[in-house]
Amino acid sequence: MEPVVTRDDDSDSAGLSPWQLGMRRFKKGRLGVIALWVVSFFVFVAIFAPIIVRVLNVDPYALDRNSINDFGLPKGPLGSMSWNHPLGVEPGTGRDILGRLIYGTRISLLIGAVGTLLSTSVGVLLGMVAGLRRGWVDSLISRIGDVALAFPSLLLIIALANPMTQRLESWGVPRGNTAKLTYILAILTIFGWVYMARLVRGQVLSLRERDFVEAARSFGAGTGHLVFKQLLPNLWPQIIIFVAMSLPGYVALEATLSFLGVGLQAPTASWGIMLGDSVRYYRADTAYLFIPGGALLLLVLGFNLLADGLRDAFDPRSDRQQL
Repeated sequence: MEPVVTRDDDSDSAGLSPWQLGMRRFKKGRLGVIALWVVSFFVFVAIFAPIIVRVLNVDPYALDRNSINDFGLPKGPLGSMSWNHPLGVEPGTGRDILGRLIYGTRISLLIGAVGTLLSTSVGVLLGMVAGLRRGWVDSLISRIGDVALAFPSLLLIIALANPMTQRLESWGVPRGNTAKLTYILAILTIFGWVYMARLVRGQVLSLRERDFVEAARSFGAGTGHLVFKQLLPNLWPQIIIFVAMSLPGYVALEATLSFLGVGLQAPTASWGIMLGDSVRYYRADTAYLFIPGGALLLLVLGFNLLADGLRDAFDPRSDRQQL
């Protein structure tokens, strides 16, 4: 009889929590790890944007009229790229593209992160309530979600941009981009919570019938204990995957709204504003179109690949033999 060989990996996996197992699987996926480094780079740039532009000496708001001709076009080749302006200058204004690209990273990630945080928080809360209470509460939340999904959200966002921004300003919100930013975040929350709520509701309906939840109830555990000690720890993998998948969509939506003229307005640095301006000059300065477009593509692709890696790592139906 041949001796039974015990795998070290299996013994090492014993006693690990689902979170630890998932992170161990994620680290084995090269594409997901690379995507994590790409996303981390953009986050680093967004956080330290003021320091980076100061070190590189690229002011995103300074007008360099000497770099553009009488027609507003960059004087040199490739958008007037030079040591002073590594990525060239904006046509019409002479503002440094690299500086605006760096500050645009901060705006795009800020809107994406805050919008995702708000919509996810509301979705988790309502999904928990629907899954635990059931009955008429579950039906009411589900019907509200159906109504939210029935609206053509993008068209509604564009149509209500000006009147809702004016209404926010009349309520005391500072005029200009602050009111527009508030409107965008509110709209992202109103239309974005439904998918998270449905995911959490389904998971809660399944988890509430498990033995560990029934055992906690038999010992007199209250709703708070069930939510924070029993249910929520088992929902973190799904929540993290949802966040990683939603954030790039919100970043792209902000760029779309700014491109269409209903988002943030110049001189605020935004990738959507840069893309909108570049369309007018794409024949004379093609590089200006591809620089913000390439950055947006790389960021969204990085988040999508990161979400795929997290989903594969935390999917309980995937092959665990690779551990």
